[in-house]
Amino acid sequence: MDNPRATAQSIKQSPRNKVHTTMTEFDQILARVDRLLDRLEQWLPPGTAPDWTAQAWRWRNSGARGWLEAVHRPHRLTLQDLCCIDAQRDAIDRNTCQFLAGAGANNVLLWGSRGTGKSSLIKALFNTYRDQGLRLIEIDKNNLIQLPDILDLIHPRPERFILFCDDLSFDAGESGYQALKAVLEGSIHAAPDNLLIYATSNRRHLLPEFQQENQDARIVDGEIHHGESVEEKIALSDRFGLWLSFYPFNQAEYLSICHHWLERLGADPRDIQGTDPRDIQEIERAALQWALRRGSRSGRTAWQFARDWAGQQAMQAARVE
Repeated sequence: MDNPRATAQSIKQSPRNKVHTTMTEFDQILARVDRLLDRLEQWLPPGTAPDWTAQAWRWRNSGARGWLEAVHRPHRLTLQDLCCIDAQRDAIDRNTCQFLAGAGANNVLLWGSRGTGKSSLIKALFNTYRDQGLRLIEIDKNNLIQLPDILDLIHPRPERFILFCDDLSFDAGESGYQALKAVLEGSIHAAPDNLLIYATSNRRHLLPEFQQENQDARIVDGEIHHGESVEEKIALSDRFGLWLSFYPFNQAEYLSICHHWLERLGADPRDIQGTDPRDIQEIERAALQWALRRGSRSGRTAWQFARDWAGQQAMQAARVE
């Protein structure tokens, strides 16, 4: 019987086995090259230029690669749809008109209670002035680190751009915080004249604030010194030239918004001559119960109630027919 060790050594040294070993190593090299190309592809610029025929865009990214994705069906809100925020509407409308005219205008921070019309106000402004050259770019806070890329794209354009960042807030150490602060009057590179930043937030200072920071305040020689972290929290929001505050609606305002949306949806009994007042009271009672279940008398809650009520009325009318 042949020696097993000698036989194995013979197989290992055979030409056919050497070719097999070489091909296997070559396949491994190809696989590694494919993986490397996949990683490099994320860092390459997008293959297409922005669609400047659109009027609104959303900034999208894949890895370190970002591009403007056209939005051809933006939300069709109007300024007339925004009830009980007249002062805020007038202030941002004036600021936007100044911006379109090339006059002095400020970046705007809209902060306050949820569902009170902050985001809707920006969308309605865009719809109002889009035919006058106003354009809207929406960006998520996680992509703010790529703000310089956006500025380079829009700098040579003739249109006037609003950069819209919704629900803006940061945790300590987030990179997007510093990027946004640099664009808002904090960089040696000037922001384009055809750009304003409109941001919404539930927080006035955009960063969480803790009780410990108040406890750290101390009196030294008659002077009150807060921690440097407090100054850091105020630094970003202070760069917005115009602050607009939004507060919860009272009961009368909430019911007014409910009736507005019911009217828009063709389901408001007040539009029908000879309507029994008890029908209106029934709707308002249902609207208040809806808000109580949601724990909020907001414009968003009013819209959701109106849509549900109108849907019920449509279903009842269909059964009668």
